[in-house]
Amino acid sequence: MPETIRAENGEELSLKKLLSAMPKMQASDLHIKPDIAPTYRIGGHLRSISAPPMTAEQCDRFVQPLMNEHQKADYERDGHIDFAWFLDSGPHKGERFRCNFFKAGQHTHAAIRRVNATIPDYATLHLPPVYEKIVADNAQGLILIVGVTGSGKSSTLAAMVNQVNHTRDVNIITIEDPIEYRFTQDKSIISQREIGIDVPDFHTALRSVVRQDPDVIFIGEMRDHDTILAAIQAAETGHLVFATLHTTDTMGAFGRMLEFFPPKERGFVRSALSGCLAAICAQRLIPAVEDFEAKIVPATEVLINTPTVREKIRDGEEADIPAIINSSTGEGMHSFTQSFGELVQKEWVTLPVARHFAPNKEALDAMIKGVEVKAQSLVSRIKGPR
Repeated sequence: MPETIRAENGEELSLKKLLSAMPKMQASDLHIKPDIAPTYRIGGHLRSISAPPMTAEQCDRFVQPLMNEHQKADYERDGHIDFAWFLDSGPHKGERFRCNFFKAGQHTHAAIRRVNATIPDYATLHLPPVYEKIVADNAQGLILIVGVTGSGKSSTLAAMVNQVNHTRDVNIITIEDPIEYRFTQDKSIISQREIGIDVPDFHTALRSVVRQDPDVIFIGEMRDHDTILAAIQAAETGHLVFATLHTTDTMGAFGRMLEFFPPKERGFVRSALSGCLAAICAQRLIPAVEDFEAKIVPATEVLINTPTVREKIRDGEEADIPAIINSSTGEGMHSFTQSFGELVQKEWVTLPVARHFAPNKEALDAMIKGVEVKAQSLVSRIKGPR
């Protein structure tokens, strides 16, 4: 049976060919679903190729060449699979992709994300300087990167781990599902373990990691009680732990972690977190202005675990934390509203786009207006009385 489709211009297209086109198009994702043509995500927007809609049976066959026999068996058994894949030939040889195949209506749907082969740095990711400072200031503790799917968490963590790699003589162990970036050892030594290939599951990897003499542990996404507990315990015992969490903002991270624990254990978790948390960085990607060097830029929110924050976490008073963030810009903290305002002032994003994505439009409007008033006042003072 054919594993290709035909475009409207008659060109025969395989999945590998569609993936090979992504770097030139600056596409971040490719979606394969029944009843639509293959669809790219470019600059945050969905763009279908010029081809007839795919049938369910075509989708089932189309993705097969990317999987080996073991992966095919896992996919048929579980109904979903995550794995990394790379182009092994052509001008973009080595380009890596994170593949998620899942069944819906008994047929295959696929979401495939392009991962840069080069590990990005903070400047490339357009992240604020405080990200680098957080890593530089912490030799131990838990650093969390939070955001929804597609918010750039993996790239940010890779940049942070690579900062450690370039600046410290430490032992770094990563536990990933799947491995997205391959690190080149510099000052650090690095072991990258992939779930399903090097170790059967996260629980097995986490049970053994502390016996491997790590200084730094990269856990990837914290998805359950055991993973969160292992991350906290590792951070408490002197390790620097990097992890991600699927939630929208810094405040949501606390509720997300606590919901994995029964009520009787939450006091212990709060106390442990208050002591070992270093920082939480939340981010979301938004479309940049048309002539900007990147199609998307991150809006960010940063919480640093100062003594005041530590006390609020321990006492279950997280509701006070947003006010602390807003008033602690001198310590490197900032809210999403402040980040959106800065992106508008830098002219990286337009005000309408910022308002569309901002969690608090009224606060953003007030902030922008305040900046404009200050600017007008400064101009008036410079010009002097007429």
